[in-house]
This record gives sequence, structure tokens and C-alpha cells, in this order.
Amino acid sequence: MPQIPEKIHELTVGQLSARSGAAVSALHFYESKGLISSRRTSGNQRRYSRDALRRVAFVRAAQRVGIPLATIRDALAELPEERTPDRDDWARLSRAWRGELDERIKQLSRLRDHLTDCIGCGCLSLQTCVLSNPDDVFGEQLTGSRLLPERRRAGDGT
Repeated sequence: MPQIPEKIHELTVGQLSARSGAAVSALHFYESKGLISSRRTSGNQRRYSRDALRRVAFVRAAQRVGIPLATIRDALAELPEERTPDRDDWARLSRAWRGELDERIKQLSRLRDHLTDCIGCGCLSLQTCVLSNPDDVFGEQLTGSRLLPERRRAGDGT
């Protein structure tokens, strides 16, 4: 891993990519989504502060456990003055995300346990599919394929 001298307080996109392990295109994408920020030089080149390394690490760790980018962005936006997340922030956020992850694990376990039942069913009628329509739960409410229940929006109770 390339070392960056301590006296350098800003990183080029290439340096940030090399140190973080994230592709340049991913860094540009993260920036477009408000996850990291840069300033532009007089030559219109991006420069990232050193704390962008920690923010990228935070984003990538959260992504690895399945947290959507919008949720990650909202979590980072809650930090005062766009401060870099620290250990306490991660602990607080991971506790908040635990329920969502537990639900996802439950859904994946159900998928794994019933995957062999899908061979040959076609899933066109969805009348007997234990994955898309367990106990015909959606039969009275919805039409079409619904492998995963729709996400509930915070605060609206649905």
C-alpha cells in the first residue's frame, strides 16, 4: 500500500484510490452521492482531505454488510460539521442497523432453505411459491412477484 507523507494534507483521486482500495470510478460515484467531498484546484483537479480515507472505509464497511448507500449518506449527514465517523459513531450506527440486518438474514435464510423447492415451479402463478408468496400472504393485497416485502419508510408506520 503506498504511503503518503504526513505533511501532505490533501490527496489526489489516485492517491485516495490507492490507499482506500476503492476504484477511482467508485470515489467519483461516492462524491456524486454526497458520501465524500473534494475541493477543486485552479486546474479543476479534485483534492480530498486525508479524512476522506476514513469516510471511504466507513462507506465500504457499511456496504459490505448490506447497508444501502442512501442510509449511509443519511448517517454521515448526521455527523456535526461533516466530521469523520469514529468508533463511537460506528457502534451507534451499527446498533441502529442491526434490526434491518437481522431481517435481511431472516429473508436470506428462508431463501436458502426453500431454494430447492423453486426448481421447476416457474414462479409465474405464485400461487404455491413459499418464497415469493409464503402462506399466500400477498394474495389478497398485491399482484405480481414480491420476493422481498417492500421496505418500510421511517416515521410513516407502513
